[in-house]
Amino acid sequence: MGNAQSPATPNPRFTTASRAFAPNELEELKSLFESLVAQSQNNGKFVSPSVFQAYFGLRGPLGDRMFDLVTQQRKDRQLTFEDLVIAKGTYEKGTKDEIEEFIYQLVDVSGDGILRRSDLESVLAAMFDGIFTQDDAEPHSSNSSDDNIGIFLSAANFSKNDPGESMSFEDFKSWCTILPSVKKFLGSLLMPPDSGRLGSQVPHLVNWENIEPNMMLLRKEFAWHIGGALPQHELEEWKLLYHSSINGHSFNTFLGNISNDEGPTVLIIKDSEGSIFGGYASQPWERHGGFFGDMKSFIFQLYPKASLYRPTGANTNIQWCAVNFSSESIPNGIGFGGKINHMGLFISANFDQGHTFSCTTFGSPCLSKTNKILPEVIECWGVVTKRAEQDPNERLKGTVLDRFKEDRHMLNMVGLANSSE
Repeated sequence: MGNAQSPATPNPRFTTASRAFAPNELEELKSLFESLVAQSQNNGKFVSPSVFQAYFGLRGPLGDRMFDLVTQQRKDRQLTFEDLVIAKGTYEKGTKDEIEEFIYQLVDVSGDGILRRSDLESVLAAMFDGIFTQDDAEPHSSNSSDDNIGIFLSAANFSKNDPGESMSFEDFKSWCTILPSVKKFLGSLLMPPDSGRLGSQVPHLVNWENIEPNMMLLRKEFAWHIGGALPQHELEEWKLLYHSSINGHSFNTFLGNISNDEGPTVLIIKDSEGSIFGGYASQPWERHGGFFGDMKSFIFQLYPKASLYRPTGANTNIQWCAVNFSSESIPNGIGFGGKINHMGLFISANFDQGHTFSCTTFGSPCLSKTNKILPEVIECWGVVTKRAEQDPNERLKGTVLDRFKEDRHMLNMVGLANSSE
């Protein structure tokens, strides 16, 4: 009797994580695990690193780090069913703090407990390689990988006292907030890598036959960045509606070209300083005597740094479109946020000047190097929505939370599930 073995004590983390799944979800996870085990060609108990990384489409340092975290950093190169349940329970169904902590550890690809610039460079390189090498046939050429990495890291805040440029947990969360595409991608890596995986979809850009691709401001990397704040059904196709190099710097032509397209639009501007920035307008550009729009709109920077700013809820001064007004208190032109003569982004009706100021509407800084804008190129894209048209009255009811209805997991992760700013 003294040699009788006691039953194994259940892993409390596994027990807790299992409760987050419905019975059918656990069965699906079990079937997935058994399938991966069979491909691993071992003793039928574990999943190998190569099979795990191949199934989830993870490569390089990011794939190695994810396997290390999922196996609870045992370094035994053996993924168990308990590991899989615990990881997905934390990463996909955990609290906001648990999800953020998991992702912060994930991007520390060196595994030394300190997130450095070199870690993020490796992560971004793996992301761009996985997302953009799949569609090299796209006509919209991209910058080099190093250029893109620099653009996306330009908005990051690193410690000035550390030669390795480390980033705190709070600064990492702030960086993710203004790069929702990065956040979506890093928050969905344990989902199958199909076309619907969050953070991986790049809109198909349809331009005109009489315009060279190198004339376009909107590259596929920029479209992916902007699309991080949009629902999946708005990421299928974007079509060029107006380009100043072809149509001229004409407000009337601009309004005429976009008037036949009632969907959302993406306005992009390159100014004399070389900065590229713009805004996503969820409502049509129609003549108003004041601000209009809903909380689905936002403004962004594309070059020399990438960032995106969504409404804070501080006010409802979202879009501006004034045409043929004679009053100085109603400046003719289009814009986003802020207040009259001090907007987050404004282009005058002559399309020859404008301004950008920090504004509470979006919690955004000045989008260019100076407050005054001298546009060199202006282009506008129509977002082709693939689902049935919504009732126009319903479109006006957007709130801060409406932007995230399609993905409650991501909503939880950014901490908006229980509060609207």
